[in-house]
Amino acid sequence: MKTFRFSKIALVAIFGLISYSCKESFLDKPALGSLSDAQLSTKAGVQSLLVGAYAALDGNGVGAASAWDAAADNWIYGSIAGGDAKKGSDGADQPGINSIMIYSAGPSNGFFNSKWRAAYEGINRANTVLKFIPLVTSGITDAEKTDYAAQARFLRGHYYSELKKMFNMVPWVDEKTPDPAAVKNDIDIWSNIEADFKFAMDNLPATQSEVGRANKWAAAAYLAKTFLYEKKYTEAKTIFDQVITQGVTSNGLKYDLLPKYQDNFDAAQKNLAESVFAIQMAANDGTNTIDNANTGGMLNFPYNSPFRCCGFYQPSLDLANSFQTDANGLPKVDNYNATTLKNDMGIKSDAAFTPDATTALDPRIDWTVGRRGIPFLDWGNHPGQSWIRDQSYAGPYSPKKNIYWQATQDKYSDQHSWAPGTAINIQVIRFADVLLMAAEAEAQLNNLAKAQEYVNRVRARAAKPESWVYTYADPAKPMGGFTKTPAANYKIAQYPAGAFAAKGKDGALAAIYFERKLELAMEGHRFFDLSRWGIAEQTLNAYIAFEGKITPDVRGGKFLKNVNEYFPIPQRQIDLSTKNGVSSLKQNPGYQ
Repeated sequence: MKTFRFSKIALVAIFGLISYSCKESFLDKPALGSLSDAQLSTKAGVQSLLVGAYAALDGNGVGAASAWDAAADNWIYGSIAGGDAKKGSDGADQPGINSIMIYSAGPSNGFFNSKWRAAYEGINRANTVLKFIPLVTSGITDAEKTDYAAQARFLRGHYYSELKKMFNMVPWVDEKTPDPAAVKNDIDIWSNIEADFKFAMDNLPATQSEVGRANKWAAAAYLAKTFLYEKKYTEAKTIFDQVITQGVTSNGLKYDLLPKYQDNFDAAQKNLAESVFAIQMAANDGTNTIDNANTGGMLNFPYNSPFRCCGFYQPSLDLANSFQTDANGLPKVDNYNATTLKNDMGIKSDAAFTPDATTALDPRIDWTVGRRGIPFLDWGNHPGQSWIRDQSYAGPYSPKKNIYWQATQDKYSDQHSWAPGTAINIQVIRFADVLLMAAEAEAQLNNLAKAQEYVNRVRARAAKPESWVYTYADPAKPMGGFTKTPAANYKIAQYPAGAFAAKGKDGALAAIYFERKLELAMEGHRFFDLSRWGIAEQTLNAYIAFEGKITPDVRGGKFLKNVNEYFPIPQRQIDLSTKNGVSSLKQNPGYQ
């Protein structure tokens, strides 16, 4: 089984020569040369075009001003805007993210235009595949044509899903659209996205020869997710049932949770049973660049550390507090911020500090949040303030899920630039996400016992001792292995029988929502979840009120209901679509 990935350098030879049908005035793209239709209207031509459509998945080099503007893991738009994390660094660096963090960003914020352009570049590439498939008249079977079309429509569905959940009012452009610049954005496109994923589900094989390609079950999971966003819970449940019981990865592994939670964030363990759809990353690929590594997160390493750069993406105190558990090992859903987890705010790294050994914690905290005095993979105990660019500005914590292990850094980190890239895949959908989405659909349908079963399956994995962090055998030699002594007071349990029924539908949903916060923390989901649940206003304003008492970075922020659930349509795109003083694109409500 081969790993499917792309070489961006090789793609220059393809996409540097293709003339696209979408006009520059709509996508704001540089003019390109041309390759004849005859050259593209071959099996090899279509295959190359399809590789290019996959290549746009990471958002790097396809319209973004910088790699992180359109990062595929949505660390800015999903996690920072969702309260999982703060921008970090200091107040002056990357100010465009500051305004996104406090919900004051307007249409002229360049980050939005970068994300828009990157997604539409992916759509354009998928549309180009679909345009040329019918023109291939020899050397290709009907089955191959269908497979290529299904992959292209899966990718198009993905790119449109990204745009829809961010901007809501999105113009639908497909391979038959004569003038993209004239398309309006006043029609809901969920049904079009549904159709793409349905076609992909019905026509893709269960397995692929290359693991990075989408398969039938990735499309099914995405279709069910689409139904969930549309609040079509019965339809979502039907598909989730199939995915959970029948689904396999593109390399033929039955979908399941990995035995160890942390393996989801280890490049040595990628493309295993939990990977439903992942964007493939590679390090040290011989190009002497980091272009094929995960460059979208290159800012997101502890500052002044072995990783060199840059102190962004700091987990919030609110997130760290969320991992506290009660006497029964269950989350404190309603009052997790009643007590603040001990941390080293204001304590220099050369001063004494002892981590709290008594507060009961969900062990997932220490695979998510870098905390003072706790093993930071095999790099040593997190030293605290010396790894934080400005602790007084954004708090005491460092990101962790994006960090490569010291023992395998030569293989899985890429140091060919001023900041590292990594070979850690971006998990667009993993099986734990599927289980929790399925739990949500079940609870909405009042199937509370089934919803609890799915949540408990996720919690049971977190409760396994092999998913915990342990102290070093010798703290001076962190690569020398670990003891059998847990690094903190880990206490986590499954919900007891009948717990969700006792909570009722609303209580069960609250528990599911909180479980998603814990399981998927720092993975780019939180803002979009809160928005679609309709609880963003109260949740995020409470977050700002709590967090702002401790750090100044979020002070002055305010989430406005019926406005900030979506980001503004980029002003650049409105301007480009204007003809005779009238734009084909309407701005989202509440933005000027």
